[in-house]
Amino acid sequence: MTTPAKISPVTLAKLAKLGIHHRADLLLHLPLRYEDETHLSPIGTVQVGETVQVQGLIEHSEIMFRPRRTLVCRLQDNGDELYLRFLNFYPSQQKQLAVGKQIRAIGEVRMGYYGLEMVHPKCRAVDDETPLQQSLTPIYPTTAGLSQVTLRKFISNALDVVPLTETLPEALLKKFQLASFGDSLKLLHNPSPDISSTTLEARNHHAWRRIKFDELLAQQLSMRIHHRERNLRIAPALAAKN
Repeated sequence: MTTPAKISPVTLAKLAKLGIHHRADLLLHLPLRYEDETHLSPIGTVQVGETVQVQGLIEHSEIMFRPRRTLVCRLQDNGDELYLRFLNFYPSQQKQLAVGKQIRAIGEVRMGYYGLEMVHPKCRAVDDETPLQQSLTPIYPTTAGLSQVTLRKFISNALDVVPLTETLPEALLKKFQLASFGDSLKLLHNPSPDISSTTLEARNHHAWRRIKFDELLAQQLSMRIHHRERNLRIAPALAAKN
């Protein structure tokens, strides 16, 4: 798929578990869902059950031992508070979430013991100049030891270097009102924030319609080829001897 200097044999083996053996396979490794990191929600406006991205300063951070060892941080934004709770954490995370750090966190809002909280949100340190994402963030099927960041990097590279050649004639595209193959893949890997993630995840978007059409066409062609090969293998009938 690429030079060994760029991807280790261990990583190649993990990609193979996902059915990825060539760069082109990366293009067809499509997201399961998306996270919206294109805008921030003020803590004062978030509701229980929502998955949102918030930003604020860590006002308090401590390790609690009841009922189990837990890192609990209080995030403040314009006087409103949200707790970040981590049941499994590393010293590096504890350092990242120290008092005074400005943090951007994305996760599902729940009602906890002290108030609104996120459990194991995705966090990163930011400053006032840190830009927001320009597209929805894809979440891919993966395997142990292969992070979303790594997968996104490989897929982004494949989108840049693999030719997205159209596989269907123009007449067929017009007849069935299908989007182009290349545009469909680019959209699914990097959808605009104004596209409903619900529509994408339900696979109802026109980009998914194109992918489904190609999958069905490939299946039908494969069945026809198999049928033809089977007929060719049928031994001719021998004439009966008198």
